[in-house]
Amino acid sequence: MNVKGGGRTLRLLFRKALVGVDPRRAVSGAIQRPPVAGLLRGARRVGVFACGKAAASMLQGVPRRFQRVALAVLPRGYPAEGLSSSAVLFAAHPEPDSSSVQAARRSADYFSLFGSEDVILCLISGGTSSLLALPRQGITLDQKRRAVRGLMRSGASIVEVNRLRKSLSAIKGGGLGRRTSARLVTLILSDVPGDRPELVGSGPTVRGLRRDVTLVVGSNRMGLVAAAREARNRGLRPRLRRERLSGEARTQGERFARAAMRLEPGEVLLAGGETTVTIQGRHGRGGRNLEFALGAALALEGVRGITALAAGSDGIDGSSRAAGAVADGRTAARARRLGLDPIRALARHDTEPFFERLGELVAPGPTGTNVGDWAFAMRAPSRAH
Repeated sequence: MNVKGGGRTLRLLFRKALVGVDPRRAVSGAIQRPPVAGLLRGARRVGVFACGKAAASMLQGVPRRFQRVALAVLPRGYPAEGLSSSAVLFAAHPEPDSSSVQAARRSADYFSLFGSEDVILCLISGGTSSLLALPRQGITLDQKRRAVRGLMRSGASIVEVNRLRKSLSAIKGGGLGRRTSARLVTLILSDVPGDRPELVGSGPTVRGLRRDVTLVVGSNRMGLVAAAREARNRGLRPRLRRERLSGEARTQGERFARAAMRLEPGEVLLAGGETTVTIQGRHGRGGRNLEFALGAALALEGVRGITALAAGSDGIDGSSRAAGAVADGRTAARARRLGLDPIRALARHDTEPFFERLGELVAPGPTGTNVGDWAFAMRAPSRAH
């Protein structure tokens, strides 16, 4: 297995990780569990509300008879195949706009239609924070956007950002759920550390009531387990990193590369989480996974036999059109021969064109899921040298 072969293997592991967090299968299995199935059977009426990057895929795991009365809120431009029998709204992401306010109001109206003998099945995934925006009294949407944008550009974690969003919102932090007296069953695809339901999408339907049911049905860790299983099937030895990826993307990419240098031949290092990028001034096209991959490339420069991949499970990294990229010990040298400057690309946060020229983008398009990011690295088996 040469280094190119290493890239193919890591891309395959990324695809298998996505299969491991398939939203349709996760929801279909969850609604058959006793606590959920019993509530749905005993309800006078069942409503279905799906919101987030994985809303369409999650909704497809719900029986057709329930989809006829469903309301789904998707990011603008995301496909809505298979949702012809449901009401579908499109709103802005990653920053809310007037469409997000309209979606929040429509969602609140939808919840108010159901009473105490009814159940609303809520399917929540990452991206919901931007798709539903209803600032609390005394706050304008522009003020809220500026506050959140400033915190994000400072390199704050998703947990810190969502806490701020909740404090400025009339609909987050269980606010949407409080618009109804119906019982709520919330199934969550988690993209946050610790898989805390109240933090995913800023928890619009997590009211904290004992009569509600809240389940995390998909997580970053589940994808890592699926990737590890595939690695073993291919004769490799996976090592799952316990520490969650966090912090500045470039620095974490360098650290991850140094950890990969300690791998034995045939070992694969698997990690998940979500890093951040601190932006100052104007920037190009890129995202945290692309910066992570370029940081890894610089640390690996001149090292043979090690390949790394960093990619977002939702298929879109920051302002780029890609999920991430593949890098190895030759990436930086190849780039310089093409007239590209890795340091400049990082400084300008313009990493998508950099990896595009090299042909090393990971670009599956919107995947229909969202459980955060993954980083994989492998050292080629001994027979490959």
